[in-house]
Amino acid sequence: MLGTLEIFTTVIVGVMVGVEFAVAFVMNPILDALPEDSTQLGHAHGGRMLGAVMPFWYIGSVVLVAIWAVAGRHHDGAGLVVTAGALLILSVVMSILLLVPINNRNKTWTPENRPADWKQQLNRWNRFHYVRVAVIIAAFALLATAR
Repeated sequence: MLGTLEIFTTVIVGVMVGVEFAVAFVMNPILDALPEDSTQLGHAHGGRMLGAVMPFWYIGSVVLVAIWAVAGRHHDGAGLVVTAGALLILSVVMSILLLVPINNRNKTWTPENRPADWKQQLNRWNRFHYVRVAVIIAAFALLATAR
């Protein structure tokens, strides 16, 4: 049973890492290459779509890792799992404090109502997102190693 939990958790976190990596290094550069209105509308739409799903994915990942940490506390790699869990908690805290406030504003913007500094706000979101991606990649690597 523990083996199944380990595999399931690693896959769930790994796919989340893949999505967030693709947002940072594929989707955002594509959106940023579009004309201004399309760039902003694309970011707003992405913010609404992923903003609806990612909280469950992040929290679900933390819960799965916590269950793994408790169930596997006497197995090799338990420290790696706990460290991965701490990193995932850090990513949730970062999201709530740094990224979500910007995303909540961004997802309501249209070309008619966006603020003058909308590009700077999106650039700040991107910088925070790069750090968050590094944190969740580290968590994923620890889980893969602990397995």
